[in-house]
Amino acid sequence: MSNELLFSIGFLLFIALILALDLGLFSKKEHVVSLKQAGIMSLIMVAMAIGFYFVLITEGQELHGITDFAHLKEIIVRHQHHIKIVPDDFEQSLAIYKQNLGLEFLTGYVIEYALSIDNIFVIVLIFSAFSVEEKYYHRVLFWGILGAIIMRFIFIFVGAALITKFGWILYIFGAFLVFTGVKMFFSNDDDDKIDPENHPVVKWASKIFSIHPKYEGKNFFIKIDHKRLVTPLFLVLLIVEFTDLLFAVDSIPAIFAVTKDPYIVFFSNIFAIMGLRSMFFLLVNIIHKFHYLKTGLAILLAFIGVKMLGHVYLERIGFTTKHSLIVILAILVVSVVASLAFPKKKAPKKIA
Repeated sequence: MSNELLFSIGFLLFIALILALDLGLFSKKEHVVSLKQAGIMSLIMVAMAIGFYFVLITEGQELHGITDFAHLKEIIVRHQHHIKIVPDDFEQSLAIYKQNLGLEFLTGYVIEYALSIDNIFVIVLIFSAFSVEEKYYHRVLFWGILGAIIMRFIFIFVGAALITKFGWILYIFGAFLVFTGVKMFFSNDDDDKIDPENHPVVKWASKIFSIHPKYEGKNFFIKIDHKRLVTPLFLVLLIVEFTDLLFAVDSIPAIFAVTKDPYIVFFSNIFAIMGLRSMFFLLVNIIHKFHYLKTGLAILLAFIGVKMLGHVYLERIGFTTKHSLIVILAILVVSVVASLAFPKKKAPKKIA
């Protein structure tokens, strides 16, 4: 069994343990997640991601089972790590490789975590449009994240295979990200409105399933006269999954701009996805205050797209992953500070 497979199995078992604890210990009773609980959950998730960063910079050679200089050079070439190793000094070169691996993971994690905020904007709109009770948010997001992990696993490794075989596909990804960023920059609030009755997922589901007209507590399914029906809560879950699928089309290519190692792309993606639920509960009631975040995320996507399109030139002038991380953090900080410094003006009340 390869080191990559063992490392991935260990990682997935760790994620499965977290999800099992969540489902068994924290979800026995449906309740509204408090700001304090969301804060603690968010800190734990971020701490785990940082902990994984330290695992990579100390034991990163175990991911691909690197034991000698020749294998190290092969891995660097295979995954296109743009680092300068020290000739004939395996230990020093390995240390450089591990530091870079950790930095790629951290940068990918920040990108994915930041882009998750846009996902939160849309999920808030979905819950509002379908009048979902707050105490059921956690249940929908739990199963939504489980589905997202499976979908992203497929997306990432298919994407990596395509990039390995067709290097030019990076330019397509780059152009798509620039297009998406520009489109997001010029979009307005009306573009995000959700029509529950005419949503394409609802129309599709109504052809496949028998739909119960009202909510039945936390149940996704209900049996009436020996017939299994899906509840509106299941429709909401399907729409959340569909939304994540659309966001994955943006976010996964964005991380490939940082690293071509599919395992690092996967790990950074999953840690960010795992933190999405807690971040949702942390931001759900205040996210409207950060009105410039969407603009910042649009600029972020466009920057990553430009980086993909001009990666050859950027490598020549010495633009590294560290520089990318600095630019990304700067965009996010400016977006947050601008939102707080220049709050959105409330629309004047209409006089009857």
